[in-house]
Amino acid sequence: MLARLTMISSGATQATRKGRFPKDEALEPQALARAAALSATLRRADRVWTSPAPAARQTAGALGLDATVEPLLADQDFARWAGKSFEEVQVEDPEGMAAWFSDVDAAPHGGEPLAAVARRVAALMQRLAAGNGHTIAITHPVLIRAAIVHVLGAPLSSVWRIDIEPLSLTDFRSDGRRWVLRASGVGALRGATPAAD
Repeated sequence: MLARLTMISSGATQATRKGRFPKDEALEPQALARAAALSATLRRADRVWTSPAPAARQTAGALGLDATVEPLLADQDFARWAGKSFEEVQVEDPEGMAAWFSDVDAAPHGGEPLAAVARRVAALMQRLAAGNGHTIAITHPVLIRAAIVHVLGAPLSSVWRIDIEPLSLTDFRSDGRRWVLRASGVGALRGATPAAD
């Protein structure tokens, strides 16, 4: 029994380009074009899931994928920080920002703590490991980071040391007992296809 998970980071939005906390924005036009170019490099999958966020659903469409919304792939809820820049939040709520970076259970924004995101990712990966086949999941950088640290057994706080580019691919494999990281952060237009056998 072999399970395979290819996570694709959704394309760039104005918020990602401007260093803002996400707030259900649409993709930038260039991101749509880049996703369309990536579509030819993707291998067949047994199932394709997407986050409910507009950017992820648009990415799936631009990739030419018929995706089903999977709630576990939703972006982290930043509540009152959504739409604000990191600089704005640092000025308005420096203690909250410090707590967010230092405590994975903190939710100073009134939304979802990082630990809750990690639990969602672990539940999704456990479900997939119990089956087989290839799953493509279009989601957000924080979920991909959480999946990487989950597989590596690294401290959850290490998510802040991982950079995930828009439209990059991260590939995992499972034999039903454990997951391994096969490829990480492969850029969309660099000619590499981590989904290949």
